[in-house]
Amino acid sequence: MIAAPIPEYDHQRIKALRKLLILDTPPEERFDRIAQFARMEFDMPIALVSLVDRDRQWFKSNFGMEDSEIPREVSFCGHAILERNFLVVPDALKDERFRDNPLVVNKPWVRFYAGAVLRMPYGMALGTLCVMDTRPREMDELDLAILGSLRDLVVEEMLRQESQEWQA
Repeated sequence: MIAAPIPEYDHQRIKALRKLLILDTPPEERFDRIAQFARMEFDMPIALVSLVDRDRQWFKSNFGMEDSEIPREVSFCGHAILERNFLVVPDALKDERFRDNPLVVNKPWVRFYAGAVLRMPYGMALGTLCVMDTRPREMDELDLAILGSLRDLVVEEMLRQESQEWQA
């Protein structure tokens, strides 16, 4: 397993994430609806709205994972936030970054991963809207467009949260 490198600007990214006051908050229907739709649209057992904190990946919305967070070092999303828009892993067993990852070789047996980066307008990537499957898959351009549109809805909700926090 290859853990995602930590970018130089990670302290600024973490600061932006914490400013949202969203970490460790209860589930919210507005995020759950989006993740649930992604899960149904792509017919996948796992869909998450996840935020990558300093040492963990925390799930704001969680369909299909047993825990509410996982260590950042084993997260697929830790890799995804280094991308501009998406990270797609068609078969995790064939990807050197993930082939011996605990999420791949143990429950939940992830083989496919697609994450759309939750990038705020000021440039910081805070997490992903991601879907995962227990079998290898592909995504075409239309699939990525749909996942990207759903990601945009999550970002809008996060910005609404940020705006409300600033007004309080």
